[in-house]
Amino acid sequence: MSEAEVMIAAYYFPNYHLDPRNEKWHGEGWTEWELAKRATPRFEGHEQPLVPLHGYEDEADPEVMKKKIAMATDHGVDAFIFDWYWYGGRPYLERPLETAFMPNAPARDMKFALMWANHHWTNIHPWKSATPATQLESGSADADQFRAATDYLLERYFSHPGYLRLDGRPYLSIYDLHTLVEGLGGLDRTKAALDDLRLRAARAGHGEIHLNAIAQELPVLPQESADLDVAAVVSRLGFDSATSYVWVHHYPLPTLLTPYADVLNEAEKGWETLAARFDRPYFPNVTVGWDSSPRTVQSDRHNPDLGYPHTNIISDNTPEQFGRALEKVRAFVEKTNAPLVTVNAWNEWTEGSYLEPDTVRRYGHLEQIRRVFGSRG
Repeated sequence: MSEAEVMIAAYYFPNYHLDPRNEKWHGEGWTEWELAKRATPRFEGHEQPLVPLHGYEDEADPEVMKKKIAMATDHGVDAFIFDWYWYGGRPYLERPLETAFMPNAPARDMKFALMWANHHWTNIHPWKSATPATQLESGSADADQFRAATDYLLERYFSHPGYLRLDGRPYLSIYDLHTLVEGLGGLDRTKAALDDLRLRAARAGHGEIHLNAIAQELPVLPQESADLDVAAVVSRLGFDSATSYVWVHHYPLPTLLTPYADVLNEAEKGWETLAARFDRPYFPNVTVGWDSSPRTVQSDRHNPDLGYPHTNIISDNTPEQFGRALEKVRAFVEKTNAPLVTVNAWNEWTEGSYLEPDTVRRYGHLEQIRRVFGSRG
């Protein structure tokens, strides 16, 4: 497989801009940058705060997004897969995509796709250990809401020249299969809803679509569940492929500071295991790091026994270690002809997994993508 044949797609978490619902919940002017700014080292050897090299920028500003697109394409990132939300009959956190990314992407031939992040939205920004993780919005969608959400994305996104296509088919990923099936009322009704989505896409002139499922074996976020046989459900519902969002959905972190090299060893074996488990293609995932402690109240003692966001942390996630992961995943895709590698993430700052440059490692992680896969800019 040549460098040009595999696409590098980084997940993009759009919570670094003003949003009315966020301001209602957290106060005027709030963005998730507030959590990143307030993060503190909680124990010896804990690397916090993580400071963006270019400052706490407004991602909904088209000029800011233009710089991000240039940075991505110059270093070999072909696409952003935006975390996309639909709550209460309307989208949430969509402005960076719609007002900033979509107008700028064609100039750099930057692609984008959606991962419908259909998980429940809880009060973890930040979470205080003495309080329950209560639900602010439900990720469940019944048949009417599923149709409304997918009508919106078919009309708004799939016709854009930058929308990511695999073999000519628009790529749409769904994050939480458990919530999808639960909201639609079971596997048969979910299969009918997905079949109807495919029919509506074809009628709208988009042709066949490529439906991708996120594989999860370990719950991470509050109210997530891992009680589905994901491989069987992916096959039953007719998904076209599977991938992962982040390594911690598959591999437990056994110690407070778990070395990146140890998790990489598990991930490398995991790509083979997952590819064998699914009867559809599996696209491998590379994760930059993991530290969700900024989403905890900083005066709380960090206690992994409490679960997310008090989790164990991936340590020593240097650019060099990330480069080793990229070399290994390149060998995997050359062997399997997987057309896509997902990366967690472009900007998960409050989960410690980001490609954007910080004040310590600067452009190091991005430079590793360019070294291993080449620049597309």
